[in-house]
Amino acid sequence: MSEEAPSISRADSSSASATPVSLKTNPPVSPNLGLGFAAMGIVVICWSGFNIVSRIGGKSVLTPYDLAALRFLVAAVLLSPLFIKSLGMPDLTPWRRIALASCAGLGYALLVYIGFSLAPAAHAGVLVNGGIPLATTLIGWWIFGLKPTQRAWIALGITVAGIALIGRHSLQSENATLTLVGDLFYFLAACSWGFYGQLVRRWQVNPLAASANINMVSLLIYTPIYVLFLPKGIFEATTDQILLQAGYQGIVAGVIAASCYAFATLRIGPTRASLMLALVPPISAIAAVPFLDEALTIETGLGAVLVTIGALFGASGGLGIRHHKS
Repeated sequence: MSEEAPSISRADSSSASATPVSLKTNPPVSPNLGLGFAAMGIVVICWSGFNIVSRIGGKSVLTPYDLAALRFLVAAVLLSPLFIKSLGMPDLTPWRRIALASCAGLGYALLVYIGFSLAPAAHAGVLVNGGIPLATTLIGWWIFGLKPTQRAWIALGITVAGIALIGRHSLQSENATLTLVGDLFYFLAACSWGFYGQLVRRWQVNPLAASANINMVSLLIYTPIYVLFLPKGIFEATTDQILLQAGYQGIVAGVIAASCYAFATLRIGPTRASLMLALVPPISAIAAVPFLDEALTIETGLGAVLVTIGALFGASGGLGIRHHKS
């Protein structure tokens, strides 16, 4: 049993938030938990590279809207057989499909790519990957009636301290206004992904079906808007630039990372899964030095360390999330 929520059947999931439940805060590690942590290890690797590759794209002639189009197109084509198969799943209603795509597809991708065009990759590592645990927990509490335990609050407090240091660094940067706007987009992307994690857990969505749905529905909604109205730089980009972004955004981020995250969320819960993402900031901050020539400042480095400590403290202790009456 996950430490975050009891096993709830679909028939009574709508009333779960109104039922007090006492959960163990340190359950034994089961095979399901082990697989969940392994899946999140893959996500950490994928998203660390995502921050670097996306910042490369954000600094190129490609616009944020080009990056989103490449992500949705490649992933949707690869997962189209699974999307067609998922059409027969009664649990994935049209409303649920749109909700999942809006959170982890359109919402997350557009917000984060705009952020990459304005702010450093190291900030993304902290504000997106460090912000997702905070957003996931608060959304679970305010909307789904999942009250964090004391340990969860302490872990999140440490995370917030790290995020605050990044905000301080942004105020001191050369282009402070643009950097702060980019930071805001990063955190809004974290909120969008945090909502997705809670929905996957609540609706018990098949990981591959979720990934196929996110990309195909996003592609169908986004393509006409992109073609008709949004600025493009893809025609000026080199073949190498397009192939790098199409491959990483579409395959690694759009298929592998999204599917593994959904799988891990079902096995270890959205809060614990999201907290593991805070292992990404130090990797991204260090990798940004040789790959992007971005300086690793004291504020950024300390912020990444604090966010990582918060993640390890929360995830290693078995974060308990209690249902309570709203």
